[in-house]
Amino acid sequence: MSVEHPLAPSSISDVERDTGVAKETLRVWERRYAFPQPLRDAQGERLYPAEQVAKLRLVKRLMDLGYRPGKMMAHDESQLQELAERTCHVDLQQLDLKLESYLSLCKTHQIDVLRSTLSQAQQELGLKRFVIDVIAPLTTQVGTAWVRGDLTLFGEHMYTEAAQAVLRAAIFAQAATLGIATPRILLTTLPQERHGIGLLMAEALFVAEGAHCISLGVQTPLLDIIEAARSQQADVIALSFSSAMNARQAMQGLSALRAALPVTTALWVGGSCSALSKRLPPLVRVLTLGEVGASVMQWRNQSTTGAAD
Repeated sequence: MSVEHPLAPSSISDVERDTGVAKETLRVWERRYAFPQPLRDAQGERLYPAEQVAKLRLVKRLMDLGYRPGKMMAHDESQLQELAERTCHVDLQQLDLKLESYLSLCKTHQIDVLRSTLSQAQQELGLKRFVIDVIAPLTTQVGTAWVRGDLTLFGEHMYTEAAQAVLRAAIFAQAATLGIATPRILLTTLPQERHGIGLLMAEALFVAEGAHCISLGVQTPLLDIIEAARSQQADVIALSFSSAMNARQAMQGLSALRAALPVTTALWVGGSCSALSKRLPPLVRVLTLGEVGASVMQWRNQSTTGAAD
């Protein structure tokens, strides 16, 4: 049975914001693949029907999983959902029962219960274990459930807001107990990266290791990152990259940033962007969440000799 989309048509700016597909890319696809096929308003501006926007969301998510757009344009929305179902082969039935219960709260939109249970888990486990054992795997499962069509976009957003609220509260409480903390770590994302949950996970782990964190949030222009690092006397710049980040843009941004920074300022990166598995510019270190503690310790050991990595 086809999915009904009662929403009004969207402008090209709305579609770019909603799907993560750039305006220029939408126009190229329109010419090359005859999809999307927008309507036009009285001024000749593009208007995208809701069913096309829904398909574009699926196309973008499948692209993040490695599919090429040309292979998907001929499929309708239900076929794309089936493809996502086969691709995301993680068996949700094999989840730890606690993670499954959190996911169930997302599916049933019980935001207050979700936030309180996550907060309780954080208090019981401590900040480090909470991030690694709960938030990191749960974030992956929420994304998988969304791709499979098992979770609404609202449910995914609800989870993100709840997780971020709990993490921020825990980070604030932990940071308040620190004295003079090192290293001084500036956290942000490049201008094209709008996902912030990975950045918060990294900040929580850095704070748990006793580092002093200065977060700029997401989508910071390169010149502002450089100026902030200088004014805040940052020892380390930490960047987060989601799977939605364009690999070429990630590589270009890292190269430009590394070239503009003093060699004494470390540049640490992490996340699921495909660029991070390739040959990166010199003096750029890729970290997993599990490597944060060892990296902070190594920085401290090296800093005593004036050779921070």
